[in-house]
Amino acid sequence: MNTVDPKSLRRSRMLLILIALVFAAPMIAAGLLTWSGWQPGAKGNGQPIQPQRNFVDEKLQVQLSDGQAYAWRDSEPRMTLVALAGPGCAKQCLATLTGMAAARVTLNRNQSRLRLLYLGTPPADDDRDGMKNYWQLGEDVAGKLASYRPTTPDSVSALLVESNGTALSWYPAGFDPSGLRKDLQKVIK
Repeated sequence: MNTVDPKSLRRSRMLLILIALVFAAPMIAAGLLTWSGWQPGAKGNGQPIQPQRNFVDEKLQVQLSDGQAYAWRDSEPRMTLVALAGPGCAKQCLATLTGMAAARVTLNRNQSRLRLLYLGTPPADDDRDGMKNYWQLGEDVAGKLASYRPTTPDSVSALLVESNGTALSWYPAGFDPSGLRKDLQKVIK
């Protein structure tokens, strides 16, 4: 008959309990943190729009340069990145707009899920007609977005709008286009 050494059995059981604790500890810690009210946040680079606005419900009209009305709700679900230029949009403004267009390009195969809309007078330094290649140009007919438009010369701010017309976040003048790119990669998949 085989007898089991009680000391060896106790050691094996302790080892099994330690292995179980190694796997259970992260779940227990997460449960305790959630129970205490702490939640991890995925902080975006833009500022949330408070109170929330829906441009479809508000009937916010944008007239495109070709005379057509801009449709906030598209035939397919696509977000809109709205650029709002400050007075005298020139070199700095154009550099930010170029960074915003580049952020769209970095979405690779998903870049068709983001529309670029520029509201205002096109930049003075746009010699190559680049704005028309990447952006739809238009005007905010009733000036309902004036509170988001920068007052600093040669600057631009941006709004990220959901495909149903809900404004998600605002990027005030001086924002970092690489932060915008990170946010776009999170929400457009």
